Amino acid sequence: MSASNDHPTANPSGGATYAAAGVSLDAGEEAVRRILPMLRRTHTPGVIADIGGFGGLFEMPAGYRRPVLVSSTDGVGTKLEVARLADRWDTVGLDLVAMVVDDLVCSGAKPLFFLDYLAVGRLDPDRVELLMSGLVKGCEIAGCALIGGEMAEHPGTMDPDALDVAGFAVGVVERDEMITGDAVVPGDSLVGLRSPGLRSNGFSLARSVLIDADDPRASLAAPAYPGAPEGPSVADELLCPSVIYSPAVQAMLAEAPVHAVAHITGGGLVGNLPRALPEHLAAHLDDTAWERPPIVAEIARRGAVSEDELRRGNRHGDRHAQAR
Repeated sequence: MSASNDHPTANPSGGATYAAAGVSLDAGEEAVRRILPMLRRTHTPGVIADIGGFGGLFEMPAGYRRPVLVSSTDGVGTKLEVARLADRWDTVGLDLVAMVVDDLVCSGAKPLFFLDYLAVGRLDPDRVELLMSGLVKGCEIAGCALIGGEMAEHPGTMDPDALDVAGFAVGVVERDEMITGDAVVPGDSLVGLRSPGLRSNGFSLARSVLIDADDPRASLAAPAYPGAPEGPSVADELLCPSVIYSPAVQAMLAEAPVHAVAHITGGGLVGNLPRALPEHLAAHLDDTAWERPPIVAEIARRGAVSEDELRRGNRHGDRHAQAR
């Protein structure tokens, strides 16, 4: 993990300085100091070097005959705007890990290591520490090492409280154990893994329905459901962390033949399930077979959202679907 910034012209006799340009080198060093112990908790036997070099080093695990490396990258999307408005940063890092490693497992790959990229308008060590705590927790759940990343402070090009984060991961699978979907045949069963919330896609629609642009913080603090003042707030529901499905899918792969795996994110079941199937086959789904999360029903009610529109996002059925 390192902190990088644009380089203003400096004048040793009293000219421009990083601080005057809006860059706090001290804040960057403090953020790195705080997160280093957390990152080390994720280290697995493959990690070769500690944080601080120019590249993360990871040794290929022994025992593979024909290892195939599988890579994936993603972000958190506009769920970050909800975190900003609510000033709650401890879950979106976990969302980032979920979005990335659950793509890897669709090929049957076990995640090995993860890197992140964080861009901010003003570097706040407290906020970075909270965000990284979720990211570290996600890597611990997924069983992958967080071996590096980048923090960039962009004063003048991003608002002071603006933040964006992206992640990258690499996994490994045996060449002859890769899941490609080619083994799917008519009569295979679909197994869905439930998501309790909205996961990390579809938040542009959710925000437009649930958050009043004129008073967003009051909207987030309000009860999520009419007549339930003691229940969860809108912020509680929208910031519910994404489930990391990779361990459960890995366990299933070890116990039973799995012909295909689909990660249901943006585009929903109708957009993602076909990606895991041969072109000549289609999945038959009965959407009465699972319970719709209450927040999805509330979004549909408040926004008069049609069924077709619900199905186009990932709110109608956030789950992995395996054809077996």
